[in-house]
Amino acid sequence: MHIEKNILDAVNVWLTPTFDTETQEAIKEMMSNSPKNLEESFYKNLEFGTGGMRGIMGVGTNRINKYTLGKSTQGISDYMHQVFPEKDLKVVIAYDCRHNSDTLAKVVADVFSANGIKVYLFSDMRPTPELSFALKHLGCQAGIVLTASHNPPEYNGYKVYWEDGGQLVPPQDLAIINGIEAIKYGEIKFEANENLIEYIDKEVDDAFIKSSIENASFNTPANAKDDLNIVFTSLHGTSIKSVPETLAKAGYKNVNLVLEQSVPDGNFPTVKSPNPEEPEALTMAMALAEKVNADIVIGTDPDCDRLGVAVRNNVGKMTLLNGNQTMILMTAFLLEQWKKAGKINGKQFVGSTIVSTPMMMELATAYNVECKVGLTGF
Repeated sequence: MHIEKNILDAVNVWLTPTFDTETQEAIKEMMSNSPKNLEESFYKNLEFGTGGMRGIMGVGTNRINKYTLGKSTQGISDYMHQVFPEKDLKVVIAYDCRHNSDTLAKVVADVFSANGIKVYLFSDMRPTPELSFALKHLGCQAGIVLTASHNPPEYNGYKVYWEDGGQLVPPQDLAIINGIEAIKYGEIKFEANENLIEYIDKEVDDAFIKSSIENASFNTPANAKDDLNIVFTSLHGTSIKSVPETLAKAGYKNVNLVLEQSVPDGNFPTVKSPNPEEPEALTMAMALAEKVNADIVIGTDPDCDRLGVAVRNNVGKMTLLNGNQTMILMTAFLLEQWKKAGKINGKQFVGSTIVSTPMMMELATAYNVECKVGLTGF
């Protein structure tokens, strides 16, 4: 098989002493037995975009590994020093249930600490929303979560968050991309400063759950919480760390977990795809809902930033809502509660995306609230 020169050039770089022996041996094996895989692994650089990085795990420039993540982390470190020259820099890192997420998170932490940046690293997997919360709670300038969202098991990656608790937006992403592209692999600082790495756990969890309950509390009658029959599935993901406890502390007493899917597992053995918006992913939850006569089914993806909801309709049948339906119902509820509480004063806005239903704009207008439309992921 003919291999293009640019691919061979990239391969030869990865066969230098800059890279560990295990990586070099894996490349040699591909050269001998799997040239097609070699080509796929090296024909381009894995792209860093607005949301971060995502790809198949393995060796090579087009794969998720400690070198491609290390290079991106070095670029973010350099950018943080440029943007915040007078601050004591801090970053918080979380990771999901996927294969290698914990070890890759430590690599990312090592690179940040080697660049003199204080690192708060969760001691176990946590949902992405908690990373966003922890960033502001701990006063950090940036945050990383090791995840590939609802992609298949062979994928991993990371999402990048900035000091406002949201993901990167232009022009930050372009500045970081340019910085990453200028870095050579030999320039990555992998030598960890363990004095700058602090493992975090319960205190942030408690604050996150407390905040979640406070921000969603609208004087729901106690009997309504007693009567609501809920089925919840984490689809083998991170939400098992916080959602059941949050529901319990919020007063919901009738919560049925899909136990077969409650154990975190990067293989996602009970589903074809851990995407809760796909009907197949909620098959077991829907079956349990029929067994216990549940009113609502809730499912989350592996890093708990995607939601699937099914409700029992007026004729007693469980019906899966699509994302637009869920969004409209939740937003309408919040707007109505804010209106009743007299909290709408002209300073609020509703955020939507270019791929979401235009009903969001109509809904916001009905409450005299602005609707801002942005890209997906925000």
